[in-house]
Amino acid sequence: MILINGKKTSQLELSDRGFHYGDGLFETIEVINGHCVFLKLHLERLAQGCETLEIPFKSFDLLREEIKTLTHHQRHAVLKIIVTRGSGGRGYQQPTKINPTRVVLLYPFPDFPDVFKTEGIKLRFCANRLGLNPRLAGIKHLNRLDQVLARAEWHSADYQEGLMLDINNNVMEGTMSNLFIVKKNHLYTPKLNMCGIKGIIRQLVFLAAQDLGINLTETDLSKQQCLEADELFLTNSVINLWPVSQLVEKSYRPGAITQKIQRWLEDFKTQDLCQIS
Repeated sequence: MILINGKKTSQLELSDRGFHYGDGLFETIEVINGHCVFLKLHLERLAQGCETLEIPFKSFDLLREEIKTLTHHQRHAVLKIIVTRGSGGRGYQQPTKINPTRVVLLYPFPDFPDVFKTEGIKLRFCANRLGLNPRLAGIKHLNRLDQVLARAEWHSADYQEGLMLDINNNVMEGTMSNLFIVKKNHLYTPKLNMCGIKGIIRQLVFLAAQDLGINLTETDLSKQQCLEADELFLTNSVINLWPVSQLVEKSYRPGAITQKIQRWLEDFKTQDLCQIS
């Protein structure tokens, strides 16, 4: 089911700037028994992204009602929210009057094997690089050609995810995930002040580390540092947390810190599911 500006339709105006220029943002949210997991955090990030892109989106009450309409009977699904600047004339200049478009879609939840969460996944490095743009860094805007090209680099089931570097050879994130590594009981994650997406689960890992007394540092990470790490794991709002069992030829096991963070996230998610959106 799809709602576009509250209407049951799959027809989007061809003049919409999201279609022409990727002029918008999106959020991807897990739905369990009609409850959108961490919805408040997702809507806060959406609002921050709208502010960064100067999209005057004010229809959050309508959006919440539309989300409820789509999700209240869903046992397990993925909700996607898209907000664009709306329709405009030809050219990059914004229209004088901006009427943002809001889209809410539902997808079946992916059928991931349980071993991805318990034993980990296989990971590779991608050749395609992320460009640098500090103004757009962190937000989940619609321009994702870097990730599309990186994900096209492999088609087999040998790898479940790929790590992307920026043009300065820093490892930044996965094509669909944020990266954390553990070295000598210290947790590290890439700085995302020049590119990359600051994921909701990434945000919660910071909270988990503080709660658990685990040192966490945002820093530049090289390929070699990743290969020499004691533990690696990936996060996003659909997979939550996947340990890494193999990076290229290097093998790992889910370590103590990964498992502590994973349990903390599961408990925190359970608390969220007990609340009313």
